[in-house]
Amino acid sequence: MDGARLCNAAAFLKVDLNEICGKVGVDILSFGGTKNGMMYGEAVVFFNKELSRDFEFIRKQGMQLTSKMRYISAQFSAFLANDLWLQNASHANRMAQLLARQLQSIPGVKITQKVEANMVYTIIPNHCIATLQKQYYFHRFNEHTCEVRLMCSFTTQPEEVRLFTESIRKVLHSR
Repeated sequence: MDGARLCNAAAFLKVDLNEICGKVGVDILSFGGTKNGMMYGEAVVFFNKELSRDFEFIRKQGMQLTSKMRYISAQFSAFLANDLWLQNASHANRMAQLLARQLQSIPGVKITQKVEANMVYTIIPNHCIATLQKQYYFHRFNEHTCEVRLMCSFTTQPEEVRLFTESIRKVLHSR
């Protein structure tokens, strides 16, 4: 299982991390921390211990043995202690909810998916996208429908959400 946004999912669902991976039958989890506040790091978690039998010997081939591994491990210790992972993920999710609410008030902009984590999928008029991308980093998710994926992070602030949505309004009305 790719666990890059596992923390955001657990925060949204209000469950423990293990509730949505180990307890539901996931054998191996690639648990990443960089999208939720860590500088660098990914942990391979084996729920099915039988599958980990040879991992100690092949982890270099799987690019899971880096020099000074203890520095990466120290980040996980801080990340998992006192629910820092949950605080960061919950903040990112709240910012996505705020972004979705503000986008819904803009005529011509349409939210296309439920906002259940730190991502907002929305359709923005085609003529706005290139102009907005000069100032903000985001990707088109669907070229044909002008659907874009907007991400909020553990560092996103309400003021940044407000400025982004104001920029959309300005670009829409400048035409």
